[in-house]
Amino acid sequence: MFSTREFARIGLVSVRMLRNYEFTGLLQPTRVDASGRRFYEADQLPRLNRILALKDLGFTLEQVRTILDAQVSGAELHGMLQLRQTELAARIAADTARLERVEARLRTIASEGYVPGSEVVTKDIKPVRIAELAAIADGYAAETLGRVIRPLQSELTQRMSEAGLAPDGPAIAYYDAIPGSDGDTVTVHAAYPVKDEPDQARDFTIADLPGAGPAATLIHHGPMSQAGTSFEALARWIDVHGYTSAGYMREVYLDCPSDAQDRWVTELQMTIEAD
Repeated sequence: MFSTREFARIGLVSVRMLRNYEFTGLLQPTRVDASGRRFYEADQLPRLNRILALKDLGFTLEQVRTILDAQVSGAELHGMLQLRQTELAARIAADTARLERVEARLRTIASEGYVPGSEVVTKDIKPVRIAELAAIADGYAAETLGRVIRPLQSELTQRMSEAGLAPDGPAIAYYDAIPGSDGDTVTVHAAYPVKDEPDQARDFTIADLPGAGPAATLIHHGPMSQAGTSFEALARWIDVHGYTSAGYMREVYLDCPSDAQDRWVTELQMTIEAD
């Protein structure tokens, strides 16, 4: 048998926590001597482990007691814990994404009023033949586009590889508003420049993307989820220099390592015309 302090050390919990579990009826000592000292046995550790696992997954102590008193099997408990683990992982991912959006907005707010100079380059956008896949997104929010463009680009890369077709330049993304929609729904195109001829037998499209110009272009450094600062800087440059936007052309992913979005280098292109 083990004293309360020894059992707490073995179970990696505090003495205060064991006393609380005793008070709430979750884990009773197996023996209390005449002096009031509590003692526990090693075969109580599995119940302690279940209490801690359920508590860490967000169950209240009352819920933990109900689950344990129902004498659910190990397999049932494992399934419950896996389900709760999945829910918590999804919540953490959502909270992390929300935090990233807040940080991106703070950066954008901090840069308000900044007008880029030589960072903006005006040039004609040349026509290019592309292999592409397209999908629908329900808005232009960074997280919405990201959920569509990333798997789309990955799928296109795989299909091109299976077809023995190599990209002839960096990846491209461009967007089309859907006629008759509410103005928010957008067609997202993931593309690579290629030299091959169109072939209807392939499970992706080869088409000619027209050129345009002049266009104001700006290099964005970092993930596209943080591109708001660069977009606003480009917009201010267009206004200050007396231009009107003629449409957002495309994004060209010049250097985008899959394991380090903070090192991404993307060219933003927006066609312009004189006021």
